[in-house]
Parts: sequence; structure tokens; C-alpha cells
Amino acid sequence: EREENVRAAFRVPEEAEIEIAGRRVLLIDDVYTTGATVRAVAKALKKGGAGTVDVLTFARVLPGDFRADESATI
Repeated sequence: EREENVRAAFRVPEEAEIEIAGRRVLLIDDVYTTGATVRAVAKALKKGGAGTVDVLTFARVLPGDFRADESATI
């Protein structure tokens, strides 16, 4: 469902295509959940002319019923 929600939600405006043409673009996403947003934005950037798209994310939602080990130290 999430993938379907973002499929056509992103595009590079024509006036910005010259700015990213052939360039390496860093995509920053605060939370990576399913990857749907990252995939949709990366696809739009590539379609808009980006040479390479790298992704930086600050947090990831873990699948299922993940629980940290209570004995783990940070």
C-alpha cells in the first residue's frame, strides 16, 4: 500500500533538470520504513537526469516485533 501511495508522487521540475543532469545526488530521509519513498524519489531523480543517487537515512523501522536486548548497553 505504501508503495502505491508514493508511486507517482515525486518528479523533478523541468527547470531543475539542468541542475542535476549527470550529477551525484544525496537523498536524505529521516526514517526508512519500507523503502517505498526512497525508491520513488530515487526513480524520479534518475528520470530527471541524475547520474547517481545515494541515500542517507537516520533511523530505520525494524520489521515485526523486534525488541532490543535489555542487557545491551549503548
